[in-house]
Amino acid sequence: MTQRRLEFPVVYIPLGTLEWHGLHNPMGADGLQAETLTIRCAKKGGGLVFPTVYYGESRAGSLLETDPKFRKGVAERMGIPVEGLLEERQPYSSSQQIEHYCHHLVHILAEAASYHFSLAVFVVGHYPLLDHARAAILFYNQWCYDKPWKHMGAWAFADFQVLKGIYENPGDHAGGWETSHLLASHPETVDLSRAAANLQYGIMSTRDPIQSTAEFGNEIYDTAAEYAIMKVRERLNHPELYQGHGMPLD
Repeated sequence: MTQRRLEFPVVYIPLGTLEWHGLHNPMGADGLQAETLTIRCAKKGGGLVFPTVYYGESRAGSLLETDPKFRKGVAERMGIPVEGLLEERQPYSSSQQIEHYCHHLVHILAEAASYHFSLAVFVVGHYPLLDHARAAILFYNQWCYDKPWKHMGAWAFADFQVLKGIYENPGDHAGGWETSHLLASHPETVDLSRAAANLQYGIMSTRDPIQSTAEFGNEIYDTAAEYAIMKVRERLNHPELYQGHGMPLD
């Protein structure tokens, strides 16, 4: 850890969740994708990868299985009582859970800073977490603004966000984009025979998952990693551009 930090003082932190991604994909799809992307960034550009964060985000919103349109269908396909997915079954409200998660991310940033990294990068697999990661970064930046010690920079990105303008309709939920990712990095977790049109449920995509390929998955992983490495180097070389009030988020 010390050697890699001295060579390139950046730590990548993958953010995922447990969420329905169709019959053909694993529940932890978002975390697996974020972790793969962080590892490719570190291997290609330097730095380290912290363990993937799968838990702590809101379980009362921004999930397919909590969406009233899909909740019952997901519960039936998973063989679980639909009542277990209701917000009333959660000990904390949706807004409280969001606050808790932001606190958790701020704590992770402080932990990264304690190891003397110059930059921490949240890599988001579950798209709604991008806003929470940015909120945590802004909070952390404000908190350490007038502290007497050296400030660690922080950035958050998701692959769909950095690939806009490069690919048409980048990103999706359990469609040809994410499924191609998983075929490239975790093929043992994908069963395309369960992605047939009559079996598809809760898929949000312009790309049919049945057309997914590992080749496309590797391509979009690598393209996102190359862009991210470029932005990371920019932040390391010019930290003054990404500090202070109204700091850029992209």
